[in-house]
Amino acid sequence: MIFNLEMTNTLLGSSAIVVFILAYLLVMSEELINLPKSKPVVLAAGVIWIFVAMAAKTKGISEQVSDAVKHNLLEYAELLLFLLVAMTYVNAMQERGVFEALRCWLVRKQFTYKSLFWITGWLAFFISPVADNLTTALVMCAIITAVGCEQPRFVVLSCINIVVAANAGGAFCPFGDITTLMVWQKEILPFAAFFKLFLPAVASFIVPALFMHFKIPKGLPAPLTQDVKIAQGGVRITCLFLLTIVTAVCLHHFYHLPPTLGMMTGLAYIKFLSYFLKVKNNGTEAFSVFQNISRIEWDTLLFFYGVILCVGGLAAFGYLQIASDTLYNQWGSAFGETHQATPANIIIGILSAIIDNIPLMYAVLTMNPPMSEGQWLLITLTTGIGGSLLSIGSAAGVALMGQAKGQYTFASHLKWTWAILLGYFAAIFVHIWVNHSLFYV
Repeated sequence: MIFNLEMTNTLLGSSAIVVFILAYLLVMSEELINLPKSKPVVLAAGVIWIFVAMAAKTKGISEQVSDAVKHNLLEYAELLLFLLVAMTYVNAMQERGVFEALRCWLVRKQFTYKSLFWITGWLAFFISPVADNLTTALVMCAIITAVGCEQPRFVVLSCINIVVAANAGGAFCPFGDITTLMVWQKEILPFAAFFKLFLPAVASFIVPALFMHFKIPKGLPAPLTQDVKIAQGGVRITCLFLLTIVTAVCLHHFYHLPPTLGMMTGLAYIKFLSYFLKVKNNGTEAFSVFQNISRIEWDTLLFFYGVILCVGGLAAFGYLQIASDTLYNQWGSAFGETHQATPANIIIGILSAIIDNIPLMYAVLTMNPPMSEGQWLLITLTTGIGGSLLSIGSAAGVALMGQAKGQYTFASHLKWTWAILLGYFAAIFVHIWVNHSLFYV
């Protein structure tokens, strides 16, 4: 829905951009001031749309503001319900001990430090497309810290490797990251198209990992005997999660229904399982779906609300139209029609290491520049892996700084940014090389 007041140079338009910048500065400093990140952007969203309504009233088009807000709310509702189901399943798998059992199995196998470095990296790469990269990174980090307590260098390098691998793995699947999910739900790209990013994603993970491999200490970690069993229903919940994903994909592909509908259908699967477990245990509630729903990161979900409404408000003032023209027309004019959008997509990916990739991707989707399939895949790739450049560039990196506190730090990650940057450009090169035919409209 296009709603553009073209009032960027007015007092209300300037005030809106100032409000958004201030809100985002507060989000960036959330750890310093102990303020949940959703609060500034949710407040900013309300203020910005009040400014939009005031500006629209001066033009006599107030009725269009309501339609524009509803359009943004519909987009958020689809994202909210989709993530609600996905997070519920991940929480249920955690509560049933699925991830903990995997961790203990790996710890007991007595792999060498170098083997564990690669095993946890590849597991992070392949698990993150199904589970979110935050959960994946935390599980892999738990393995690393359990076996590497006597080797701080191993812990640091493995944490960096896990962050890079989890972000790379999430880039080639619609379920792997919020940005890929947004592109898929917008029907910019079909489900199968994302898997064309598999080789570029592998390149972004492999290149820095190869450099770090030679710095991993030799030898075996001390043996551990800890054992954890998966609780009742854990395996079935994992299978139902996969069935839920299949349901969402099939309903969208064959019947063009929103993926959210398939995910909500999958929520019914786990609710029926909860009922059958209760019957099997003679009326004792062995597993509660609503307890797992209550453990969802609501601050994160409300943050997405604030981001979508803020960006939508700025688009209403006309800021995104200006940004789109600058990024996708002026900056890339020297690269020819085929790669006119390439410089902008590469720069946006690098910016995602500093600015959260969610508002960046939503801004690009709102601008909706005329790009080929290859360019849409490129922006999906760069915003997915660009956050690995800094430890604060992704949720996985921030979480691991807390979990491996005192060992994995911003400075320790920064020492290897050069290698990660090489992987970033290697992924771009591989994508342009392997998928070159997709860049022609």
